[in-house]
Amino acid sequence: MGQTPAVLKHQSSSGYIQAEDTRRRDKRVRGRGALSNSAGRFEPHQRQNFDDGWNTVEEEEGRRRTEVHIDTTKTIIARNTSPDIPFDKSINAYRGCEHGCIYCFARPSHSFLGHSPGLDFEEQLYAKPNAADLLRAEISAPSYKVSPIALGTNTDPYQPIEQRYKITRSILEVLLEARHPVTIVTKSHSVTRDIDIIAKMAELDLIKVALSVTTLDHKLARLMEPRASTPARRLDAISDLAQAGVKTAVMFAPVIPALNDHELEWVLAAASDAGAVEANYITLRLPYEVKDLFHQWLRQHYPDRAAKVMNILASMRGGKLNDPRFGNRMKGEGAYALMLAKRFRLAAKRYGLQARSGPINTSSFTPQSTGPVQLSLL
Repeated sequence: MGQTPAVLKHQSSSGYIQAEDTRRRDKRVRGRGALSNSAGRFEPHQRQNFDDGWNTVEEEEGRRRTEVHIDTTKTIIARNTSPDIPFDKSINAYRGCEHGCIYCFARPSHSFLGHSPGLDFEEQLYAKPNAADLLRAEISAPSYKVSPIALGTNTDPYQPIEQRYKITRSILEVLLEARHPVTIVTKSHSVTRDIDIIAKMAELDLIKVALSVTTLDHKLARLMEPRASTPARRLDAISDLAQAGVKTAVMFAPVIPALNDHELEWVLAAASDAGAVEANYITLRLPYEVKDLFHQWLRQHYPDRAAKVMNILASMRGGKLNDPRFGNRMKGEGAYALMLAKRFRLAAKRYGLQARSGPINTSSFTPQSTGPVQLSLL
């Protein structure tokens, strides 16, 4: 019978605990971002695979498949009051994301479903096929007040399973029908499949689309965001949308010190050339389980700079790897954060990219009736 690999616990200079496997390096799972599948923080027991001599670990890794479950949610619009983000309503058509971005801040949300924020987040997905019907009912309520709805705030609305389920497209159809404003953030060229709807909404000034371009380095993108569109394809999407008359932005997010931060000016220049009119950035934050998953990934793929990356991140957030305080969590603070902000301002000005291109139209909203209409008493 095999033995569990020896694990050494140590504390880094930034104050977090890191477990190292002293027998073998972490093995990459083909087509996935995370290297492990540790149980979420709410689970009473932790699981760890180890080689018992029968090659079962390798066999399990070779058989990994994406599974899609049906989410029977009763509401579809999520609301927030955060001053850090420019919207108060959002919709997530899916839970979990097959793009597998190793840094994704949404990974810990899978713990609420009893799944791991690691590989489960990329493989155990939830689709909401009734999203359009729920949306139509919610925006038709007499008490509903219109403001832009954001798509892609937690998981990507154009991740690969959208090609099969087309839930995001059905949401856009309802929003166009009601003349309701919307914003989209995605890493996928697949957004152009809906350019027929998006272009119609653009004519009515109802939509903005942002492509998240984290790097222009194909190798880094493949390791960091294994199932998202390549950087070149994302720039193609910006170009296609801009040519269709759509207000298009680039998100350089997240900025990762000593890994992709040197590309800020290059990404903004490339996006501007493609037709983007707006730009923004967010520095990496590592809440809950994400910090261990990301550090594990760093040690595997970039061991020469892992300590440097983590230490700079900690220096931006008072010695921690996440600062949830409003006003600090998106940009950080300190010398590095100030330098990054100045670089962004200068680059955005140089390439004609606005921080925000102004509000989108909310005055055309026309709610659609979903049943008998109650007459007014007035």
